[in-house]
Amino acid sequence: MAKRQPIHHGAGLFADAHAEAKPAAAAYRANIDGASRNNPGPASYGVVIRDPRGEIVARLKKYIGRMTNNVAEYYALIAALDYAQSHGIRALRVESDSELLVKQMRGQYKVKNADLRPLFERARKMSQALESFRIDHVYREQNREADALANEALDETSGASSTSRAPSKAKASDTNSEPRRIRARFRSGVLYLLEDVGLPDGIEVEVQLHPLPKP
Repeated sequence: MAKRQPIHHGAGLFADAHAEAKPAAAAYRANIDGASRNNPGPASYGVVIRDPRGEIVARLKKYIGRMTNNVAEYYALIAALDYAQSHGIRALRVESDSELLVKQMRGQYKVKNADLRPLFERARKMSQALESFRIDHVYREQNREADALANEALDETSGASSTSRAPSKAKASDTNSEPRRIRARFRSGVLYLLEDVGLPDGIEVEVQLHPLPKP
């Protein structure tokens, strides 16, 4: 006669029950911006981080040498992600006025530039380590604080004061000036000016492309 197994009351009682879901972590918000004067040129980044209540908990800025604006944007993103990791932040929402950066991080644009590829890979790996990550495009007007920090880092490195920096808005004399012909070179998705145009930061210009014959 087979021996009966003892019954353990309660054993396996919740074996098929679903584990209770953890509450979603409240997201911090990081506004990021990269700056490069003359692109490529002296470059820096600025980052403003807010807690879930909207209070600013960190202002980050750093001069990073001679680089392009797109490279500086990635340095800003990596700085925000590094802050999140080192401070135990599990959910982060990033806002950037760089459409290229945002669409590359979302997988909408391919990363073809050799200088951006390793930065993209690093940022993607860091973002995947978070429980929640989101990146959105915002207009420059909504990113002023991060932009100001990036420019402060450039001014402090060059020895210029923030009051002596060229204004972000163009003067009437700038916008009404006669058109000028400026030589430029297009490489890896970036148009590099071959001379200093001497215009204030933030001014909008119209570019007409006329390929020149090779010498």
